[in-house]
Amino acid sequence: MVKSSASKAARVRPSHARAAKPQAARSTPVPAVPAPAFVGAQHATPPDERAAAGKALREKVLRADQRRWTKDKRPDPVAILQASDADRLADLVPIRYGRMLASPFAFYRGSAGIMASDLSRTPSTGIHVQACGDCHLMNFGGFATPERSVLFDINDYDETLPAPWEWDVKRLAASFVLASRENGLSDAKGRDTALTAARSYRKRLADFAAMSPIDVWYARVSADDLIATVPKSVQQRLHDRVAKAAKTDSSEMDFPKLTDMVGGKLGIRDTPPLIFHPQEAQLPEFESVIERSMQAYRDSLPGDRRVLFDRYRLVDAAIKVVGVGSVGRRCWIGLFMSADNDPLFLQFKEAVASVLEPYAGASIFEQHGERVVMGQRLMQPASDIFLGWFHVPETGKHFYGRQLRDAKIKPLVETFDDELMRFYAKACGWVLARAHAKAGDAATISGYLGGSDEFDEAIATFAVSYADQAERDHAALKAAVRKGRVTAFVET
Repeated sequence: MVKSSASKAARVRPSHARAAKPQAARSTPVPAVPAPAFVGAQHATPPDERAAAGKALREKVLRADQRRWTKDKRPDPVAILQASDADRLADLVPIRYGRMLASPFAFYRGSAGIMASDLSRTPSTGIHVQACGDCHLMNFGGFATPERSVLFDINDYDETLPAPWEWDVKRLAASFVLASRENGLSDAKGRDTALTAARSYRKRLADFAAMSPIDVWYARVSADDLIATVPKSVQQRLHDRVAKAAKTDSSEMDFPKLTDMVGGKLGIRDTPPLIFHPQEAQLPEFESVIERSMQAYRDSLPGDRRVLFDRYRLVDAAIKVVGVGSVGRRCWIGLFMSADNDPLFLQFKEAVASVLEPYAGASIFEQHGERVVMGQRLMQPASDIFLGWFHVPETGKHFYGRQLRDAKIKPLVETFDDELMRFYAKACGWVLARAHAKAGDAATISGYLGGSDEFDEAIATFAVSYADQAERDHAALKAAVRKGRVTAFVET
């Protein structure tokens, strides 16, 4: 069961008092963040003073130094990947590697742990925000708000944690170089997309730094805002996709694809190895474990959402393989039905320690599902109405829950030419700046960034260098598969 808010208050430390785990050696240490007298004290300082403090940081960490990357004295990247396999479902791990083999960009999507280790050795101002932790371009997209409007924002927070703001910017920028290469674009154009993302982040953050805290909190990038920035030749196509997604009930759309009559009862159709009922689901005690888990999940929901959740009953649950880096983690989909037979699909995804924790410090939350939920609520302008968490004492596993799909619009990055790639980079930089401004100190960061393009150029250079590193790591994984060190299953 989830602890009460009173007991939680006793165990949660302020973020600035976080007890950090032992950190890996760095060529450039991350400066400690000064501890404020009380939570939020830094925001009591006038914005112009915070901006001046940010500007002063340039003397300690040159903006041009943000370009620095060295491949020397790195841990073995394949060993980092294999270390994260220890608690995954063993039968699914080969699928993970099969997906990562597809291309350097696919590898990059599944190797957030490798980059977290690498980023810990890069220059940092020491200013922490609530970071996404896995900030690549495929973790952005459109989704519906509770009011049924469609926003463009970050949509994956499995690795979220308070951490240096530069880490998100660098991971995002490098993803654009890799995606550009995968689309057959030149490195000059790939570098330009990374530069565009960094410039958009810097300029938008300056805008947010000039806004009141409550205006930043309410800020959002709507689908209409995004469509207005793209070439007119694709505006209508995007508008049609958004309109279709906004009026589509995703659970009703998934219902015929995922369900069937199983043993005379309505249930989720097995399509192994990607959707299946594990053996544990046949155990007599499984039903009671599920019942307690759903009660704990319900307790984590706001009171009004509990009323809505109570109008559905769980009919069936199965494992569903999702993503790249998440493959092998326990990701359940639950089919719920209302009294009048309306379906609702919820996804319950296993949450483990963020890949950033060995380098940025341990989470303040005992339950990693709660870490994901709270980070998402901090960074997003609006979150899924069924966002909640629970812990399974029998297994020690942590989970967070949300709707399986809620009018989500996935960017068709593989179809982008260099012009669309730049527009998309601009949009991603925009919403990342909004997320960092909402949960961090925009004035100080903006003071450091300044009005020139020095930071943008540095990040673009870093992005190309790190994309080269990701390609070398991808080659190392391919070699490990050839030598039998790693087993991979390539889906057809």
